[in-house]
Amino acid sequence: MRGDNQTATKAVAGYLPDERPPIGKLLLYALQQVIVMFPATVTVALITGFQVSTTIFASGLATICFILITRQKIPLYYGSSFSYLTAVISLMTSQTIVEKLSPEAQQQLAGWLNKTTAVMPGEAISYAQFGIIMSGFVSIAAGLLVRLAGKGAVEKVLPATITGPIAMIIGLTLAGNALSDAAPAALAEGATATAANSNWVWVVSLATLLSTILFSRYLKGFLGQLPLLLGAAVGCAVAGLLYAIGGDSMNLFRTIPTEALSASLWSAGPFAVPAFTLPKVSWEAVLAIMPIAIATIPESTAHIYQLDIYVNDIAKKKKVGKKYDLASKLHLNLIGDGVCDMISGFVGGPAGTNYGENISTMAITRVFSVPVLAVAAIFAMVLSFFTPLIQAIYGIPLAVIGGLEIYLFGAIAAQGIAIMIEKKVDMFSSKNIAVIASIMVIGIGGQYAFGGNINFFGLSVPCIAGAAIFGILLNLLLSIGEKKQVQEEEQ
Repeated sequence: MRGDNQTATKAVAGYLPDERPPIGKLLLYALQQVIVMFPATVTVALITGFQVSTTIFASGLATICFILITRQKIPLYYGSSFSYLTAVISLMTSQTIVEKLSPEAQQQLAGWLNKTTAVMPGEAISYAQFGIIMSGFVSIAAGLLVRLAGKGAVEKVLPATITGPIAMIIGLTLAGNALSDAAPAALAEGATATAANSNWVWVVSLATLLSTILFSRYLKGFLGQLPLLLGAAVGCAVAGLLYAIGGDSMNLFRTIPTEALSASLWSAGPFAVPAFTLPKVSWEAVLAIMPIAIATIPESTAHIYQLDIYVNDIAKKKKVGKKYDLASKLHLNLIGDGVCDMISGFVGGPAGTNYGENISTMAITRVFSVPVLAVAAIFAMVLSFFTPLIQAIYGIPLAVIGGLEIYLFGAIAAQGIAIMIEKKVDMFSSKNIAVIASIMVIGIGGQYAFGGNINFFGLSVPCIAGAAIFGILLNLLLSIGEKKQVQEEEQ
């Protein structure tokens, strides 16, 4: 690992995958990455009823393993994926699984369905764990196939006309989440007016967004690499000011459901060992969850191409004299993703993938250091044992998170455009336009018309997966006879 004392590269702020910042900067960069990944990872746990502390620990542990599997070459953070939500919840509440539960577990499940408790029974989670573990084999198989067939074969199936639009819809399908977090909630009839359901919440979200943008644009050097951390601090300060002026009616700070943190293997004061559960064999879980892993393969592929472009841009500007060919390590990325699913599933965490939010953070800050992500993963694991820290980070106002998300999710979409520009996609080709248009409309339309899952002949297909699969098949169909046509045009 190289430090930042290289005189030849001082003019360009940024860290490449094999560079390690000084300890002080390293810790702050890592904290920034934790704050970025935290909302989505915790949200998945809360929606599915998984234990929050266990989910956070699984995220950190899986990231450490990913870094080791990829030989410290690929700077990616593993976190819980929204793609699996419907499949996991449907499985754990299905009659087939309910009949296998003990009376106590059935009672807890009923409480979760009635929203009187925030956590699914451990027995139900155990059956889902088996499906999550088995889903890891899908990504591993894809990685081995890429290793055998080579990068060229992959690019025929997943060209920039597919990976670019997929990256775009990943960001754009989250646009609604960003604005719903940033915007005031509707005030129900007879409800008490608070800052959270008034226009004052815009003050916090816009202060966060604009300060983050201004920090990333105008701050230089070290501070210029902490725009999201500084933006979140500004947003929290504004929220704190509103609270100081208006009291409880202007309180935007949140509290995590007590039940989501209550279960643990051992606790003493503020420290608690996460409630790990062991998987139980369930072939129903395999059938329900395993196919969803297909959705994360094009997404993960898009991520690696995004990284390749941005990392090599920094390398070129820093004049390091070497190329970081991350795209050629796609097989390691997919294998790492699969193993991470197995690790997360084994300890009781949800299925996941590498995070676009963390990639956007790296692109904005120009900090692609693998050691930073390793420390972020360690932070997450430590955090999972310390309940007050979980509560503190979760307590960040939703409006602050929404302000950051507007920037981050938009950056994910912009990176999809960058992929197509870098690969010189011909936007006047009828084939390319057809593939890109279909992916964009199915992906975005599926999110806003069907809530993210399209009912297709009785199957609930995640819109990103459906868009990716349709795009791949359409591209292959339109490629029939392409070589012959090119040869005829050249003659």
